[in-house]
Amino acid sequence: MTAQAPIAYDTFIDLAADDSAVVGLVLKGSQAHEGMATQRSDHDLYVVLADGETSGLTRFTGHRTSELDLVIMSLAEFRAAGMPGFERYALARGQVVLDRLDGAIAQILADKARLDADEAFQGAEEWLDAYANSVYRSIKNHRDGQALAARLDATAAIGFLLELLFTLDRRPRPYNKYLEWELTRFPLPGWDTGMLLDCLDRISGTGDVPTQRRLFARTETVARTAGHGTVLDAWGEDLHLMRP
Repeated sequence: MTAQAPIAYDTFIDLAADDSAVVGLVLKGSQAHEGMATQRSDHDLYVVLADGETSGLTRFTGHRTSELDLVIMSLAEFRAAGMPGFERYALARGQVVLDRLDGAIAQILADKARLDADEAFQGAEEWLDAYANSVYRSIKNHRDGQALAARLDATAAIGFLLELLFTLDRRPRPYNKYLEWELTRFPLPGWDTGMLLDCLDRISGTGDVPTQRRLFARTETVARTAGHGTVLDAWGEDLHLMRP
């Protein structure tokens, strides 16, 4: 934690704008997602400094209050942030507050928002196998009377499925908090958002097996169309348990 006294968001923005070492400011989190901020939402702000430059604003490193949470880093560090990592989605949907590099800050965010083709293909293979594994375990546990295990595996399957579907669209998976926000504004191609969210709600609540099977069948079609049939074929006869 910083020893500095708390500073208001608008006051800090003014300080940063007057500092030539600052080449970018990026707001992330609820304040960067239209309609998601509440009276308790703070401002999560990335402060990007030119490589090799020094700034008096580094005295605010680690500053975190109920109003303002600061992350101060160099341009090179900002390019690498979330690549890979849990911050990727937050930055992909970040809001540019200041860009002194003729659009370079915005382009860095755009690059984080788009997985490259090889990364997406390999990632989809892994997430698909993990999804199938959890669906299989959930349905098998339900069959064998292991109700708690079945629900836990069903919940795990949802996480793997979301990773898979967003990876197939070459996008980082949103945090659960922003899932409905993301799908409402940027639907997954070929998926009915209402149907998908309803299935996820039902499965997460009860582990409903018929719903899991219907969702798996839809996902299998999508995955095979995307070229991932070999992953599914490796499951052999076990696929019958997962299908309707």
